[in-house]
Amino acid sequence: MKKEKRAKKIKHKLLNKYRLVVLNEDTFEERFTFKLNRLNVFVFSIISALILISITTLIIAFTPLREYIPGYSSVSLKKKATKLAYQTDSLQQIIAINEQYLTSIKKVLTGDVKTVDFNKDSIIEAAEKDRSGFDLRPSKEDSLLREKVSLEDKYNPLVTNSEINFVLFPPVKGTISDGFNAKQKHYAVDVVTSKDAPVKATADGTVIFSEWTAETGYVIIIEHTNNLISAYKHNSLLLKRQGELVKAGEVIAKAGNTGEFSTGPHLHFELWSDGYPIDPTDFIDFE
Repeated sequence: MKKEKRAKKIKHKLLNKYRLVVLNEDTFEERFTFKLNRLNVFVFSIISALILISITTLIIAFTPLREYIPGYSSVSLKKKATKLAYQTDSLQQIIAINEQYLTSIKKVLTGDVKTVDFNKDSIIEAAEKDRSGFDLRPSKEDSLLREKVSLEDKYNPLVTNSEINFVLFPPVKGTISDGFNAKQKHYAVDVVTSKDAPVKATADGTVIFSEWTAETGYVIIIEHTNNLISAYKHNSLLLKRQGELVKAGEVIAKAGNTGEFSTGPHLHFELWSDGYPIDPTDFIDFE
């Protein structure tokens, strides 16, 4: 009996009708009237909430407005971000390889070869090989031929394997105090000149090194076409920075007497082709 009374009471509360009246505040005129009960209000609220949730879900799922909601992003933005991430990783690898290459060149050309590992084709390893079992003395005919070719090449353009001709300009004018000597590992010529004399680029190229070193003072290194590299050491002042483009005959530094290995104002000049040192006097007339 109690359960039936309770059920009737709940049913009466749900179905008991109420009137919602909207009045004019000034005249108390009745404008709108609604007949409601608690069950209708409850059902209407649930239906309204479901419609609102459905509309919001459709807007988020099928319109660009979802991009303005934190945590959501468009498919195109994700593709662009992924592509940029791959490109960034590739660029980082290329930069790392170039930095290793430039570091190796700097160590070789500045004389810091104590900690550098060379492969079997390295000129340093080749210079350390035992040549005691070979007779390297040139014959009379060979000496005459070498002298003839040397005199001809001093005034001819340098011809590379790629058949590209270009002229090498003398970096300074002066007297050679110490020439190229591969046996003594002196892969350069020392040209005596006046202090602060202009040092010029031997050919067009890009500056790949322009810094101070303890042993060779102010050093500038230029990379030219056809894998040719020129180095200028013991300068008193550097006029070009790393990464700058220079023209043949352009002033790049001033000669000096800097570095531990310098004994007076002069230019220590090196030429490297495909990783091997070559005698600059074969292509340049310094006098």
